[in-house]
Amino acid sequence: MVHAADPVDESVSGAPENRELVMADAVTLSGLIRRREVSCVEVMDSFLDQIEAHNPAVNAIVALRDREALTAEARERDSQLASGQYLGWMHGFPHAVKDLSAAKGLPFTSGSPMFADRIAEEDDLFVRRIKSAGAIVIGKTNTPEFGLGSQTYNPVWGTTVSPYDNSRTAGGSSGGAAASLALRMLPVADGSDYMGSLRNPSAFNNVVGFRPSWGRIPETGWIAQGAVVGPMGRTVTDVAHLLSTMAGPDAYAPLGIREDPAVFTESLARDLKGSRIAWVGDWNGYLATEPGVLELCESSFEVFEQLGCRVEAALPDFKPEDIWQLFLRWRWWAQLGLIDQYNDPSMRELMKPELLWELEHAVTLSALDVTKAAEARNGWLSAVTKMFETYDYILAPSAQVFPFDKNTHWPETVDGRSMDTYHRWMETVVPWTMAGVPVAGMPVGFDDRSLPMGIQIIGRHGADVDVLQLAYAFEQATQWVERVLPPALHVN
Repeated sequence: MVHAADPVDESVSGAPENRELVMADAVTLSGLIRRREVSCVEVMDSFLDQIEAHNPAVNAIVALRDREALTAEARERDSQLASGQYLGWMHGFPHAVKDLSAAKGLPFTSGSPMFADRIAEEDDLFVRRIKSAGAIVIGKTNTPEFGLGSQTYNPVWGTTVSPYDNSRTAGGSSGGAAASLALRMLPVADGSDYMGSLRNPSAFNNVVGFRPSWGRIPETGWIAQGAVVGPMGRTVTDVAHLLSTMAGPDAYAPLGIREDPAVFTESLARDLKGSRIAWVGDWNGYLATEPGVLELCESSFEVFEQLGCRVEAALPDFKPEDIWQLFLRWRWWAQLGLIDQYNDPSMRELMKPELLWELEHAVTLSALDVTKAAEARNGWLSAVTKMFETYDYILAPSAQVFPFDKNTHWPETVDGRSMDTYHRWMETVVPWTMAGVPVAGMPVGFDDRSLPMGIQIIGRHGADVDVLQLAYAFEQATQWVERVLPPALHVN
């Protein structure tokens, strides 16, 4: 394992004259732009140079726009600044949108051959907000087909690999976003999360991901499905600032949280002495975990205790197998949005096996099945709420395995135990998805093979600031993102 006493390698590769721009955290970069200490053109050129140097090895950013057009947009941002027009903290930032979301005029394939030629006609709401804050959308980030599976590969764009070992997966489904951040090809990134898609790739790429409380970032309609969009970055402060841009009420989201998102731009420093933290680990052996995962996560306890927290093993009063069963039915139900394509034989033959598996189960669901799943979810939320009467936070591993071979679609066994579905090896994230609570995916170190792992910091629904505050304190004490760079960023 890599321990806190290990030396920091501060030497990095990249375009020498602009290296400091891509290595800067996003909030620092934002200040440099606003004060006009660097131009938006310089920033754009620096990140495009970084993409040119490193993206071919990992295939994280796809559908990259023409450099000349992007430079022209950056020049326009400089003109706006010169005339006193400042759009927001992302003014002049290059940004790539996960290819499960719509960015007007760009491919919107969802990684599926069914939509290989689809071009987005409008921006999704959070994309409009990011653009309104001054960002320039340069392309998309790669994702598995329809985001199914924590392994980023698809027949449209190919496979995204980990910057820490190019023979291994970057995780998913926000694998392209996480790998882009690790290699400093983007200042911040958006992602989405149903089954750990902001948490697993953060663990596999040594960056920070945040799954917000359900409703924090508006979701249209009246059904609280499992999926949310959320921010990713290289610092907790950067993630909080992007959350402030993506979050906030919207008339089309009646179940959304009404709190002013400006709260996320305030200082995250806080005295955490006396905080009680529950460690669920592998749920007393219920979850299969690769050797080394639990030990690496448990090595973080000392840091939390140094912050004044008390960590102890504890579990909610709810059977984990029952959480899994309600999750399966809820997720099957969510896939029925693709029923028209499933009923079209020419479309169905383009679907990957995992999607077919989901839909084949989905079409068997009855109204009673969905009702019982909803009742079970309510029961699970009650158990989590009860647990938070005793504890301020919950800790859990972000994944049950370390990054695995890029040619393996999903681990069929974990520590000798057979996985009965394509996603059972990521069950560690499921309880918190089903509770709709905020979760920070934080780097927690590396194993003896220099493969990264992460830990989930979980809080009460609506307590997103509290979770970010503990994540920030943990980050300040460990500094994993800055201390252990991907090999491609080292200078010999």
